[in-house]
Amino acid sequence: MLKKDGHTHTEFCPHGAGDDVELMIQKAIQFGFQEYSITEHAPLPPEFHQDYQGSTSGIEEAAMSLTDLPAYFKKCQKLQAKYRSQLKINIGFELDFLPSQLAWTKDFWAEYGAQTTDNVLSIHFLKGLNDKYWCVDNTIEEYQTGLLTPIQDAQLLYGQYLDALKTAVTTNFGPYAPKRLGHLTLIKKFQDALHLPTTFDANNLTKLTALLTAVQKNNFALDLNTAGLYKTYCNETYPDPQTIQKAYDMGIPLVYGSDAHSVSAVGGGYHQVAQYLN
Repeated sequence: MLKKDGHTHTEFCPHGAGDDVELMIQKAIQFGFQEYSITEHAPLPPEFHQDYQGSTSGIEEAAMSLTDLPAYFKKCQKLQAKYRSQLKINIGFELDFLPSQLAWTKDFWAEYGAQTTDNVLSIHFLKGLNDKYWCVDNTIEEYQTGLLTPIQDAQLLYGQYLDALKTAVTTNFGPYAPKRLGHLTLIKKFQDALHLPTTFDANNLTKLTALLTAVQKNNFALDLNTAGLYKTYCNETYPDPQTIQKAYDMGIPLVYGSDAHSVSAVGGGYHQVAQYLN
């Protein structure tokens, strides 16, 4: 089986550790990876600020800057050539699905998509209080104030996230569009801190089935993301074990993603999920 990490970050990420991506690649080689996808957070649309409510860090540290794109591609292409004989390096993005900014996102993808070879489509922002977008995974306080308290039911919030993911999967971003859905259960990141349900109720299981059917129909793979194992208040993979098994049984491709933002995170949790990789 090809040993691949399909979801990693770089020093261009404002909320990362700042570790040089070359050091991360060297560790991946040491760990026996044969393929490695660099998927930095794609720049957010400049006008998304008007749609967002929450802490400054939730948006300003969420993604790389538009001005960093030339340096990002130059650095990644250099590493791709340098380590070609040791592992295959893919260059791409983790693209945020933002329904209020689809036109900008499609234009961005039309301009830069052709320079990529592997990408992840994710949701880090969800509509909540005041009909504004709030960050799903920045702080417990933001999650609680902007998303959980207004809806007053964690299962309803989970369902809102599943519906948003289904819309993302069925949205046409044109050629070179991402074909892997990122950390499907990120909405549960703070489950232990807020004593949230750790499994989906019957209604959300129906929504999950509809989402996975859309994933399958649109030839998407799933990011089997181990970062949640090391989050203080999550302590499980994204997706959760319940969803992993369901996707696996449906024959949906699962691609390991360390979601590494530091050298220390490269390869994390690989052995815990290896049995599901195909």
